[in-house]
Amino acid sequence: MALRARQRCHAALTGLVALASAAVLSTATPAQAADTWTEVGSDRADPLTESQGLTSVEVPANSANRYTGIGTIPASVSRRGWNHVGDPDASYNGYYVEPYQADSGSAKMFRVQAPDGTWSEYVHTLGSGEALNNSFAAISPGGQWMVSGEWGTMTRLLVHPTPGVNPGTSPSADLPWTSSIRLDRAVRDVQGCDFLSATTLLCSSDDPAGTLFGMTKPLLQIDLSAEPGASDVTGRVTALRQLPLRSSCSGGFETEGIDYDRRTGTLRVIVISPGFCVLTDSKTYRFTRG
Repeated sequence: MALRARQRCHAALTGLVALASAAVLSTATPAQAADTWTEVGSDRADPLTESQGLTSVEVPANSANRYTGIGTIPASVSRRGWNHVGDPDASYNGYYVEPYQADSGSAKMFRVQAPDGTWSEYVHTLGSGEALNNSFAAISPGGQWMVSGEWGTMTRLLVHPTPGVNPGTSPSADLPWTSSIRLDRAVRDVQGCDFLSATTLLCSSDDPAGTLFGMTKPLLQIDLSAEPGASDVTGRVTALRQLPLRSSCSGGFETEGIDYDRRTGTLRVIVISPGFCVLTDSKTYRFTRG
């Protein structure tokens, strides 16, 4: 979500919650590219705590899914200017990463919780031409590398060493932008990505125009020429389907974070409803692969 739009959304959510309270009181194989994702269910997405992103957590065993939203940002973090959290991810060995951004400045921040429960912060200074937005974190299956994304119309995704996991990272050192995923076609307003395999990403796009793929709000698949790492790789982009846009209210929907749980084969995507219905029928949709 763009910075000004996010500020308006934050203000609108606060007002809507107040109104609601008042009302109550008174390079992949062809087979991969041909995959389809079928909707199998949905759950209400809370607008304060489940409106930005989500991830499944494998370590410790039987952990609950984790979500991010305006209401999950610690006060100690927001007071320092990190007032927006994006779509998080968790490594298979138990490191949990949340991407943060501020309204202005020259850096992004990744907040990391280690398997022992301790938190640390890794700051990334913007590179030349890099946008301020920090929309998501997607940790590669091997754990050593993390993909992040900007906002707007882009032909790349950014690759960093995974903070806390990659031995080359430290909270006391700048987290570098090591390489890029060079896309074969432009994408717009990507809100989240998650790895389906070591060389395949699934991404949720909030594209409102529909001019890039013939549909608005597409679910994208990006097939990589190799696993991301210290050198650039290429990515082939395919639009798989439009994400569900259903609500009792009319207006603009917002596609948010995405998660693929390899244990169950379930894909989940958050879609925020327009207007007052952001409170009542925003959803986390569930899909399985056909």
